[in-house]
Amino acid sequence: MIKLYNTKDLTVEEFKPIKEGHVSMYVCGPTVYNYAHIGNARPMVVFDVLKRLFEAEGYKVTYVSNFTDVDDKIINKAIEEGVNEEVIAQRYIDAYQEVRTMLNTELPDITPRVTQTMDGIIAFIADLVKSGSAYVAENGDVYFSVDSDDKYGEISHQKLDYLEAGARIDVNEGKKNPYDFALWKKTDKGIQWDSPWGKGRPGWHTECVVMINQNLGDMIDIHGGGADLRFPHHENECAQQEALHHNTLANYWMHNAMINIDGQKMSKSLGNTMWAKDVIEKLGTNLTRWLMSSVHYRKELNFSEETVETARKELDKVLNPMKQAEIKAALAGITLTDAYDEESYRAFLDQLDDDMNTPNAYTVIFDTVKKLNQATRSREVEWETVGKLVNSVEKMLGVLGIVVERPVVTEEDREVFAKWNEAKAAKDFDQADVYRRALTEKGLL
Repeated sequence: MIKLYNTKDLTVEEFKPIKEGHVSMYVCGPTVYNYAHIGNARPMVVFDVLKRLFEAEGYKVTYVSNFTDVDDKIINKAIEEGVNEEVIAQRYIDAYQEVRTMLNTELPDITPRVTQTMDGIIAFIADLVKSGSAYVAENGDVYFSVDSDDKYGEISHQKLDYLEAGARIDVNEGKKNPYDFALWKKTDKGIQWDSPWGKGRPGWHTECVVMINQNLGDMIDIHGGGADLRFPHHENECAQQEALHHNTLANYWMHNAMINIDGQKMSKSLGNTMWAKDVIEKLGTNLTRWLMSSVHYRKELNFSEETVETARKELDKVLNPMKQAEIKAALAGITLTDAYDEESYRAFLDQLDDDMNTPNAYTVIFDTVKKLNQATRSREVEWETVGKLVNSVEKMLGVLGIVVERPVVTEEDREVFAKWNEAKAAKDFDQADVYRRALTEKGLL
């Protein structure tokens, strides 16, 4: 039984899919005006692990994550470089997909773009206006009326009276309420489309709702994203869906916490932005992912030399015993079993089933590796047990998206190993040292 923390209800709840055996999941993707920083990489990893967990538990997952390729920042960069917006958007979409690949994520099944969804967005806004939940201002902009939704605040858990205008909320005289948000912006600058309200482009919050409705239906299982999206973005998505479809868009709203750098919030003003590609190239895929999952997804993750080094030591404690066990078996001419230790693997999944408790799942991995160490150090090694333990750890790491590279041991290596043992038995220690160095140089001892 998988349990997930639902931001909407502020509780950990048993997951019950809309369709038996199937999970529909939408995770807000980037606005593509710049390269992905390490904070953007966290939801990539968090929801990739969640997808892998569902698959490990036998579910089929349809995973959708969008690209917002219409935005003032994209337009401004296009003007600055003297190119059209599509060139800018495609550059950063390609870079974002490269980071996903570098992180060994299972790519989303569908990656819709705002520019390819425009007819549906315009029709959706028209329906909101017709329903009375939206209105056309004198300047031609279209706004959603938050007063029309008596449930407004159910995602962010803030009452309208106490909300402060946050990022990407426009406060102007054209609104009936300062917290009303733009559905359509009339403009003659940059990329634009014809609409019943004149040439313009859509507001951010409408785009995701329409892409969800078109690709997954009007009610989905899971809507995910960073904690910074709870308000206003996810709140405003939910409000529009309530207005037209009378539901909260998703049964489970999930949010990962932010990443700090050396204990400080990552920001341009502090000059501590870390680009995801640079971090992955420096640390490697496995270490980056291990560090990302070392802290529960709802807790802030700190990137520092200390946390990176701790993660490195932990991962080495897991991968090295597996490698040495396989080398030892291969040198001895033993073929390890394809079976795995079901009890250990089940214990691992049980921890992840509890709201993706990766720290507790790590504990199961360490316990299994401890058993592996004991098994390989026994005077009489039970190779079937060793094989099962190696395979179970590999399966656990697979759910975490960490790849185990199998060591390569050749027939020549086995011959050198045999000669080393013969030289030791004959007390020819000089020759034994020669064979030992040859094996050590190949990482086999």
